[in-house]
Amino acid sequence: MKRVALIIETSRTYGREVLLGVRRYVSEHELWSVFAEVRDLESSPPRWLRQWDGDGILTRSGSQAIIDAVAAAGVPTVELRATRSLHSFPWVGMDNVAIGQRCADYLSNLGFRSFGVYGLTTETFFEERRDSFVRAITDRGYECRSFEHSFGSEKPEQWERQQADLVAWLGGLPKPTAVLACTDQLGFWLLDACLRAKIAVPDEVAVMGVENEETLCEMSSPPLTSLRLAGEQVGYEAAKLLDRLMRGRKAPRKPILVAPLGIVARKSTDTVAVADPLLAQAIRLIRQRANSGLRVNDVLKELPLSRSTLERGCREALGRSPNAEINRVRLENAKRLLDETDLTLQQIATRTGFASVHYFSHSFRTMFGQPPGSYRKRRSQS
Repeated sequence: MKRVALIIETSRTYGREVLLGVRRYVSEHELWSVFAEVRDLESSPPRWLRQWDGDGILTRSGSQAIIDAVAAAGVPTVELRATRSLHSFPWVGMDNVAIGQRCADYLSNLGFRSFGVYGLTTETFFEERRDSFVRAITDRGYECRSFEHSFGSEKPEQWERQQADLVAWLGGLPKPTAVLACTDQLGFWLLDACLRAKIAVPDEVAVMGVENEETLCEMSSPPLTSLRLAGEQVGYEAAKLLDRLMRGRKAPRKPILVAPLGIVARKSTDTVAVADPLLAQAIRLIRQRANSGLRVNDVLKELPLSRSTLERGCREALGRSPNAEINRVRLENAKRLLDETDLTLQQIATRTGFASVHYFSHSFRTMFGQPPGSYRKRRSQS
């Protein structure tokens, strides 16, 4: 029986999801003797590691001291945290370029044409998310304003100064603006700064975070929209790789990257950034009822809009027709169900308003470049 140590924080949702993924791999394959303990990301290297006689380590290293202590153990190791610290371990983690792109897609689909990003430079993944988001926004032809604290830290020493800096930055943004906070912690602080500055969220500034740290998201005022990370899949892939290493196989040359899951929408982005109130109402109606089989004629029956006005307004605000927006919303919801449930394709087609599973599959392939069954299989194996 292989003896494996898990030096992974239990204080955050993401770390706990990673542990669940490790457990799933162990349950499906070979039973390991696993050592784990309650930890914070900033915890010191465990004392027991110096005398530990095990076979492998999975670590999310919060410091160079952790990395050095793990390296000294001299056993196969997989790192699960992108870090500036020096090490030679193979790495499994989130695809932060995909994270930035996904957030840009979501916020631009709300109709915003002005954007901001709130990040830090303390770790590479902050920079990757920020740069990917900015690139995706500017590729659409829009400006994106960035903000970083001069003392950059997720644990500020001067809380009031930090919030004052945020208030000043928010005051200089054009309104309405959509802002990506590169973590939920930053999003929590950003929403507090909006409250201090008497900025209406989400109508003047919409805010979304990354990681879906539920405690912070629900404590925020208003509750924070966030991109959910695939922590369980990262843990599963890391355990799979460690198993290979402990069997004497070579480490991969490149990191193993996992795409994020869906957006968990909350009140901080519950808006449509369109000046015409009737058009905004029409877009909101589409997004609320697309899954119920809504058609363009149904929208026109409920609102005093002509077809030409709705068509022209949607193309100007969203870059696509009303019917294309209905289809996009259905397919995004279907993609989320493929990621998060075991529903059959027929059940997903029915729940997302498609008349048949054939039409659903054809539409999914047209938008995402592969049939829904292939997408689900690839996600489960990635």
